[in-house]
Amino acid sequence: MKSKLIIMAGLVSLPLVLAVCLALGSTTIGPGDLNTDLGRAILSLRLTRVLTGFLVGASLACSGAVLQGLLRNPLAEPYILGVSGGAALGAALAILGGWAGLMLPSCAFAGGLAALALVYGLAQQNGVPSVYGLLLSGAIINALCSSLLMLIISTINVEGLHSITWWMLGNLQGPSKPLLKAGWAINALGMIGLWLMAREFNALTLGRDMAHHLGVRTGRVVLLGMALSALLAAVGVAMAGLIGFVGLIVPHQVRNWVGPDLRRLIPLSALAGGMFLVICDTLARVVFAPVEIPVGVITALLGGPFFLLLLRRRRKSGWLE
Repeated sequence: MKSKLIIMAGLVSLPLVLAVCLALGSTTIGPGDLNTDLGRAILSLRLTRVLTGFLVGASLACSGAVLQGLLRNPLAEPYILGVSGGAALGAALAILGGWAGLMLPSCAFAGGLAALALVYGLAQQNGVPSVYGLLLSGAIINALCSSLLMLIISTINVEGLHSITWWMLGNLQGPSKPLLKAGWAINALGMIGLWLMAREFNALTLGRDMAHHLGVRTGRVVLLGMALSALLAAVGVAMAGLIGFVGLIVPHQVRNWVGPDLRRLIPLSALAGGMFLVICDTLARVVFAPVEIPVGVITALLGGPFFLLLLRRRRKSGWLE
C-alpha cells in the first residue's frame, strides 16, 4: 500500500516539477511569453535541457539501484566500476584531438565501455568475476584513467583545458537532438532489460549459492546486470559529463521508501533520479543567476554529506567492522 501511494505521488508530481523547472531560470517565462519568438526559443532550450537531465538522472539512479543489489553494498554507485574514469579519458582524448559534435560523447561512451571490459577481465577468477574483484579492479582502472587524464590536462592548451574541466564538472548544456533521441532509446532498452531480470537480481541479493539453488544462472545474470548497468551509466556520462552521487543518493532513499524489491526499485529509482537531477539543474541555473554553475557541483554538495551520514550509520551497525 505504501509503495502504491509513493508511485501515485511520483506520477502526479512529475508534470508539476517539470513545469516549474521549465519556467524558472535567469529569465522566468510564463504562458504569455510563448507568443514571442524569444519566449519560444528559451522554452525550446530549457525543454531540451530538462529532457537531458531527466534522462541522465534516470540512467544513473537505475544503474545504482541494480549495482547496490548485485554487489550487496549500499555504498555502491555506477562509477565504482571505472565507467567514469574511462569516459572522462575518452572525452579528454576527443577534446585533445579537436573532435567536436557527436564525437565527444561517442568517445566518452566508448571509453566507459572499454574501462568496464578491462574491469571485468581483471576481476575474473576461474572464469567468474568476484564482487571484491570488481570493486578493486574498478578502483584500479579509475586511478589509472585519472593519471592519464592529469597527463593530458598538463599538456593541453588553455581552450582545451577549459572544455575538459567544464565537462568533468558535469553539465546539461548542448546535447543535439539526434544524440538525445539515441540516449533515450538506449536508456529505455537498458531499463527494460534490467526490469525483466529483477526477479533474478532479487535472488542474488540472498547470495550466489542461494540464488544458484533457486535456479538462477548466477554468472550469466551478474554479467548481464553489470553490462546493462554500466551501459546506462555510460549513457549518462556521455550526455552530461561526470555527475556524481545520483546513483548513490536516489536508490538508497527509494529503497528506504519501498523496500529492496528491485521490481519496484528499478522504475521508481529511474523516476526519482530524473526528477532529482532536473531539480538540481534548476538550482544550478537559479541560485547564482545570471551566473550558472555546473550541476555536478550541486549533486556533489548534496551527495558528500549524504555519503558521510550513510557511512556513519553503517559503522554503527557493524557493517564496516
